[in-house]
This record gives sequence, structure tokens and C-alpha cells, in this order.
Amino acid sequence: MDAGFDFSVIWRNITYFFIGRFPHGALGGIALTLYLAVIACVLSFFGGLILGMLNISHNRVVKYVSLAVVNIIRGMPLLMVIFWMYFLLPAFMGKTVSESWTVIMALTLFTSAYMSQIVKAGIDSIPRGQTEAGLSSGLYPWQVMVYIVLPQGLRNMIPSFVNQFVSMIKDTSLAFIVGVSELTHVATQINNRTIIYPTEIFFFIAVIYFIICYAFTSLSRWLERRLAWRR
Repeated sequence: MDAGFDFSVIWRNITYFFIGRFPHGALGGIALTLYLAVIACVLSFFGGLILGMLNISHNRVVKYVSLAVVNIIRGMPLLMVIFWMYFLLPAFMGKTVSESWTVIMALTLFTSAYMSQIVKAGIDSIPRGQTEAGLSSGLYPWQVMVYIVLPQGLRNMIPSFVNQFVSMIKDTSLAFIVGVSELTHVATQINNRTIIYPTEIFFFIAVIYFIICYAFTSLSRWLERRLAWRR
């Protein structure tokens, strides 16, 4: 084997790295990684919002059951959640579920538990006087939450949501465990086929993950500065 690095393996497989076999086959690579992360992030936003509001419910049963669910999920490794979804989701639904949606559901469940605490903290950050003022004006409690508390709280949550999204992008690399052809799985396939270029291949995907995560981290910092300036 010659000394030095040979990055020609990257350029020969660049299309496969970015989109997998698409359009002549399944989507893969970077495109699938972003697809998994974006869909799971949108679903997790609503899941975290619902769980977060349940966590502050005045109904003790609802509050403590939702807190128990959040703590159980947060106490498990994401890999275990993926395996649970992979084996249990088809059994519950009575039909086959694609590997991609298995991972999306696992990421959604796992991230919703973390986002619920962001939502809870965002709501708690709003002064109590805002709620009391809304109630004294004749609004129902749910109207106070929807029209007064949440709009202000969500602004405080945005940077944390972006940071959670960055973490989710990195978490998609675990999808290769169940055969989903995201970026890490594609890199492993190319490495197994070429054998002699592991350093070049995995250095390349490390750079790709860094670029994507750095872009969203920069967005988070920009949002923090902009929201702080507005306040």
C-alpha cells in the first residue's frame, strides 16, 4: 500500500455519499440523514410541546404519569429505543414498518422527552404575573396558555430547540444499526467495498457532520443574539 492519502475514492462515490441510489433506488447518504432529522425534529417539536404542557398540568395523575414517561425515556440509551421501535412497532401496528420510519419514530420519542423539559423551562420562565393578568381579564386558562404564555415562552425555547436539532443530526448515525442507508451506513458500505480507504472515507463523513452541525450551531447563536437584542 502506498504512503499518503488518496481521496479519489470520495470523488468516485460522491453521488452515493449525497443521495445514495436515488433516483434509480432508495434515497440515502446525506440527503437521507437530513430527511430523518428534519421529519423527526418537526414531530418532536409537537411531541415535546404536548409532553411539556402535560408536565405542568394541575391534574396530579396526568402530571406524574407524563413525568414518569419522560424520565423513563430519558433514562434509556437511544440505541435501545431504536431496537424497541424496530421490533415492537410492527407488532403493535400489525404490519411492516419501513426502517426509516422506525428510526424516525424512535428519534421522535427520544427527543420529545428532552424537548418537553425545554418547553417546561420556557413556560416557567414567563413571570407569573402574565398568567394572573390574563386570568383577571376574563380569559380561560387554556386561552392564557395559547395566547399569552406560549408565544413568549417559545421565543425563549428556539435556541435550545436548534441545539437539540443539532444533536438529532448526530443521533441519526445510529440508524445504520437497523440497515437505514444514512451517511454512516453509506460510508461503511463504501469502505467494505474498497477496503483500503477507511481513513479517507471516515474523515470525509466527519467533515460533513461537522459542517452540518456547525451551520445549525451558528444559527442557534445568531438566534440567541437576535432574540436578546429584541428583548
